[in-house]
Amino acid sequence: MRRICFLLSLLLGLIATSATAQRRGPLVLAAASMQEALTDAADAWRAQGHARPVLSYAASSALARQVMAGARADLFVSADAEWMDAVAAKGLIVAGTRATLARNRLVVVGRVGGPRLGTLRGAALARVLAAGPLAMADPDSVPAGRYGRAALTRLGAWEAVAPRVVRAENVRAALALVERGAAPYGVVYATDARAARGVAIAGYFPATSHVPIVYPVARLSASDEAEGFRRFLLSTRGQAILARRGFARR
Repeated sequence: MRRICFLLSLLLGLIATSATAQRRGPLVLAAASMQEALTDAADAWRAQGHARPVLSYAASSALARQVMAGARADLFVSADAEWMDAVAAKGLIVAGTRATLARNRLVVVGRVGGPRLGTLRGAALARVLAAGPLAMADPDSVPAGRYGRAALTRLGAWEAVAPRVVRAENVRAALALVERGAAPYGVVYATDARAARGVAIAGYFPATSHVPIVYPVARLSASDEAEGFRRFLLSTRGQAILARRGFARR
């Protein structure tokens, strides 16, 4: 009888494990700057009775390389079009599922109570930012860094600033350097500044100083749950959730 009870409990455990696996939500690889917004969206999706998506954040460059190296995932949200293009070029996106999810702005942040930079332009900007370390996501690969380098170049400040740049693995790591006082200023997205403590926006980059900051989303597999969540993010309710975190509607 004890043996029967043991086998029965083992069987029930296997059934429960299988059910849990079946209820696991889609795996979403998303740009680090989307953390709070997508967490809110995932919670709202679960509240509707769906399995909660599994969210993994990093620099878009790192995530795209993982996908191209064979990592399995259901959705990819990039902070720029270039890394989504790279994934698409490998034939890894489900046809017809790519769309613009959100938009953002590029800013310079500093400690709360610090000086404001006003209009970000030219030699004056270069003098301020080159006076101390400038925290940025890696400008050679990470979208936030590439937008930042383009903007500073357009404004005539990159040549002076470049030797003082502290390169971070993603935009949130750059933000953390300013939060900890390791750098007086950092180049991040406006939404990152909203999510930070002890950090304030010191100035906005002109929209014309860099290409538009867009976040494309696309499906990477045929997962039905992934398609449902993708559509939810693009829906009126999903867009409202992102807007509450400071993202511009698509």
